[in-house]
Amino acid sequence: MEHFSELAKKRRSHRKFTDQPLTDIQLETLLDAALMSPTSKGLHSCLFYVVESPEQLKSLSVSKAIGSQFVEQAKCAIVVVAEPEISDVWIEDASAAAMSILYQAEDLGLGACWVQIRERKDSNGTATEKIVSDILSLPASHRPVCLIALGHKGMERKEQNMDRIEALKQEKVVRM
Repeated sequence: MEHFSELAKKRRSHRKFTDQPLTDIQLETLLDAALMSPTSKGLHSCLFYVVESPEQLKSLSVSKAIGSQFVEQAKCAIVVVAEPEISDVWIEDASAAAMSILYQAEDLGLGACWVQIRERKDSNGTATEKIVSDILSLPASHRPVCLIALGHKGMERKEQNMDRIEALKQEKVVRM
């Protein structure tokens, strides 16, 4: 394992994937990371739907007007779903789990990209949340927050620009 700071510098969104499938060990490692994520009061309000079916990946790729088309090329997507009845901070719990998946993917050398579901619409104006719920046959109590498209990297990306990060510190960080 490398230092987290090095991992954070390397982690970038990947929207191009090779044809190589994920191994069962890689998938289990990603799910372990999600399930070890911090949750409010340890309530574990999230569920993780693993989508490997090319047909379902294609359907998910058109579930919003922009920003999801690349999902069709992914080898897998993990849809992060939460149960609001379990925790009032279900969005935060789901977001923490999604970030854990993203960093674990980078640590495994995989490509990954967050696709927002909550509060988005498809090109016809239908709520993406409804479309995804229908694709996955989710019960009404399960609210999809985002999905993480996963696969082997189809291209390399440069590490984070640390000069830009230093400039952002000046603009976005307030020390008291």
